[in-house]
Amino acid sequence: MTAPLQTIPFDRTAYDGFIFDCDGTLADSMPIHYRAWTESLTDKLGRPSVEFTEELFYHLGGMPAREIVAKVNRDFGWTLDPEKTAHEKEEHFLTLLHLIGPVPEAVAALHSLGKDAKVAVASGGLTYIVRDTLRFIGLEVGPTEYIKHLVGSDQVSHGKPKPDLFLNAAEHLALAPARCLVFEDAEPGFQAATAAGMDYIDVRPYRANLRRAAIY
Repeated sequence: MTAPLQTIPFDRTAYDGFIFDCDGTLADSMPIHYRAWTESLTDKLGRPSVEFTEELFYHLGGMPAREIVAKVNRDFGWTLDPEKTAHEKEEHFLTLLHLIGPVPEAVAALHSLGKDAKVAVASGGLTYIVRDTLRFIGLEVGPTEYIKHLVGSDQVSHGKPKPDLFLNAAEHLALAPARCLVFEDAEPGFQAATAAGMDYIDVRPYRANLRRAAIY
C-alpha cells in the first residue's frame, strides 16, 4: 500500500517569496548523483572509491561539484582536477537522468503556491543540469510557470553553505531576503539560508522513501 502524501506545513502569508533547492528537495535525484559520483571517481582513481561513502555524499549535499572534488582531494590526498572531474561527473549524471523522479511532497508544496507566487530554485548544481533535471520531472522555468527563476552554482562566486545562491535568487525575485522562505534537504543548504537571513524548512521529515544516509 502506498503511504499517504504528507503535507509540508508552512504559512504562505508570512512570506513574499519562496526558494526551493532542486536535488533532494524537488527532485529525487540524490541517489543517482551518488551513483554518478562513485562511478566517475572509480574511473578516475582506477579503483573503487570506498572513501566516498554515501553518508559523506549526503553530508556535502548542495555543495558545487568542483568544491566537493577539492574537499576530497584535501581529505584523502587525491590529486584530481576539480573542474575536469566535476564536469565528467555531471555529464555522467545526465546519462542517468532517466532514473530520477520527483519528490511528491515538495512538488505538492510548490504547486500549492500557484503560478502567481514569486518562486525561484537555487541549486548547487550547474544551471543547465538543474534545468534538465527540473524539466525531466515536469517542471519548467519561466514567467508563466510555477518556477520563475533558476540560479545555479555557475551563476555565483560561492556555493552553499555560503549565502550567495539564495541572495541571488531573492534579488531575481526583487524581494528582501527576510521575506523569503527556503525549502531544503541538506545541512549546507540550511547554513546558506541562515547566512542569507532567511527562514527555511527541512523537507526530509515529510519525505517518503528517504535514504537512510540522508538523515544525519
